[in-house]
Formats: sequence, structure tokens, C-alpha cells
Amino acid sequence: MGPVDAALLVVGLAPGLHGAHRTGRPFSGDDSGGLLFEMLHAYGWANQPVSTGPGDGLVLQNCRMTNAVKCLPPDNRPLGHERRACSGFLRAELRGPRVIVALGRLAHDAVLAALSIRIAAYPFGHACEHRLDDRRVLIDSYHCSRYNLNTRRLTRDGFAAVFAQARRRLVA
Repeated sequence: MGPVDAALLVVGLAPGLHGAHRTGRPFSGDDSGGLLFEMLHAYGWANQPVSTGPGDGLVLQNCRMTNAVKCLPPDNRPLGHERRACSGFLRAELRGPRVIVALGRLAHDAVLAALSIRIAAYPFGHACEHRLDDRRVLIDSYHCSRYNLNTRRLTRDGFAAVFAQARRRLVA
């Protein structure tokens, strides 16, 4: 979702049962999307802070969103063969953006695997920034799931800091 030539790519894990699986758009209509679209709007990458699904008027600006896995995984945890089967789709999405925000360790690992980069060379950590090559940066964030928000593993301020960091990288 979003323009194919966007400078920012947000990579999630997989379609959520009540979100993308139902609406056909990443993060639209689920709890995780609530905070995500709010942040995209606050930092100028979306024209509105809410997305309920197609036809809601949402437009992403210089931002694209995708998932590491294209199908709804069992128990919300993609299996290795599912990640490998979808890696080519993710690889194609990674050609253009200068900044990639990975939502969660599995998205982080999927980005590195799709680029044939050794995962151990770039350990996951919230707000960690990894220079992938001379033009691309990967920024990690805890996933904006209800669980991570309720347990305060991820806070609103911590999530905002990741998107502020992404904005700084794009204007630098």
C-alpha cells in the first residue's frame, strides 16, 4: 500500500486477522494500525490518522507499507517456509526506499534475509539503526501490537521516536 517510489517503507509481519486479512490493506482496521496511522499522519506520511479499510480516504505520502508474509499465519506466527515463500515479494519492495522501518524482530529478520544479509551482523533492538548499504537504512521498532502497548514494552513516545528518527534520515 502506498506509492511504489516512496522513500519510506514500513514492514510489518503478516496480515492480521481483523486488519489486512479482512480489509485487504496492511494495518487497516486493526488495533496495531491505530497507533501506526496516527504516527504516519503526525510525521507527514499520511493524510489522516485513521484507516478502517479501502474507501476511507487514506492516502500515504512518500510512504509505502508491506508485510514480510502475504498470508494469514497460524497463531499469528509465520512458519519458516511461509517466510521463505514470500521473501521474493519483500525483496522487490526493498529496491526503492531509503529508510525501512521494521515492526518487530520477525520483520527485521525478514528484511535482512530478503537482502541476503547475515542476520547476526545486525541485531534487532528498538530504535536501533542499521546502515544496509551506501543509501539504505533499517530502523527497528517493537511491533505496535496491542500486547506490546498493554505491557508497555512499546510506548507511544517510543514509537514516535522511531518515526522522528526516520524523518531525520530522510531529510539528512
